[in-house]
Amino acid sequence: MTHTLIRNADHLVTMDAGRRVLRGADLRLRDGVVAEIGTGLPLDGAETLDASGCLVTPGLVNTHHHLFQTLTRAVPAAQDALLFGWLRALYPIWARMGPEHMRASARLGLAELALSGCTMSSDHLYLFPNGARLEDTIEAASEIGLRFHPTRGAMSIGESAGGLPPDSLVEREAAILADCERVVDAFHDPSDGAMVRVGLAPCSPFSVSRELMRDAAILAREKGVRLHTHLAENDEDVAYSLAQFGCRPGQYAEELGWTGDDVWHAHCVKLDGKEIDLFARTRTGVAHCPCSNCRLGSGIAPVRAMRDAGVPVGLGVDGSASNDAGDLVGEARTAMLLQRVARGADAMSAREALEVATLGGAGVLGRADCGALEVGRRADVAVWDLSGLDAAGSWDPVALLLAGPRRVRDLLVEGRRVVAGGQLATADAREVSAEANRLARGLANGE
Repeated sequence: MTHTLIRNADHLVTMDAGRRVLRGADLRLRDGVVAEIGTGLPLDGAETLDASGCLVTPGLVNTHHHLFQTLTRAVPAAQDALLFGWLRALYPIWARMGPEHMRASARLGLAELALSGCTMSSDHLYLFPNGARLEDTIEAASEIGLRFHPTRGAMSIGESAGGLPPDSLVEREAAILADCERVVDAFHDPSDGAMVRVGLAPCSPFSVSRELMRDAAILAREKGVRLHTHLAENDEDVAYSLAQFGCRPGQYAEELGWTGDDVWHAHCVKLDGKEIDLFARTRTGVAHCPCSNCRLGSGIAPVRAMRDAGVPVGLGVDGSASNDAGDLVGEARTAMLLQRVARGADAMSAREALEVATLGGAGVLGRADCGALEVGRRADVAVWDLSGLDAAGSWDPVALLLAGPRRVRDLLVEGRRVVAGGQLATADAREVSAEANRLARGLANGE
């Protein structure tokens, strides 16, 4: 197998135990892993990639997304609503989607992530209208070439039973559990270097029953897969938990088996001190989605307090219907800025934000084989060109990454090129966009 030697990186961010940043470094990738790091490494028959004038980092990791939403960006009826009103405006549109929409939306969202430096993404697909299946998104990820953690989500409590979603979008719980078992058996790969790992992800406490939450946790542990859901996203979410369950979201999660190092929750904007301590004690992870939280007016998640307590935290772009974009560098910058707004200018550094976006995300997804550039880790690498106007004058290129280049120059996943010279290498970007626009117009026209 041809191997790759990335040569002469101006700065190479390792995210190793010492958080070293190397100058003038080379990086050898062989058989899907980092094989060697040093200076002046011999070619040994390698395909070379010149990184002069570039910053090299581990690939960024996205821990929360709804890829199906990429076809519903900036929908007028949902633009100025809080979470529950936003969902009610969008549910009828999503109900018209089918397998073609799911695949096209996932392709677009994953291509966008790749161009922002992302090498691994989770996805939370919790509705399956008109024959859509989880494999629609898995096929899209295989085409684009990203490492993928799809989760089989679900909604089972419709409006007629006191839930938020329309009855047309909910499923029978027995059918949900049966399909969860099917997709895990068919697609989950627990091995190091896996390109697909499946998780189980009932949508939220306000759209599924206690029984489904508990049964999903039992099934996930029987199968050895991870658990994911939304939790404590905003004040409405907490009020619902108090009114319906008589407890805060953290207690609800703990009672149903939804804490532990195999669980990660999205948002957690409204966790209180006791819940933060619970998550730290149990090593329960959090997907922090700062741009979506801003867009929906949900608030600023207590990330500084979480990190200080030892809660595993990664970044998530969330769906493009609540974010408008899938830009992980933008998420890292926003995460840093919001903690500074809430806690002061020293609350989070650019280097810490980059750590959350790489090593932190890999940890939340249970990927000890990813998230850093050190020998033996997977060959997931982002190369950022610092020779342009947006980087000129910088004294600290690592810090500049969060304000400078917004598109990666080269991206390698498992040592394979996904982005080359700033262009998508695995699919025709114009065709991806054209298909997405065609289907989005159809949804907008009521088709």
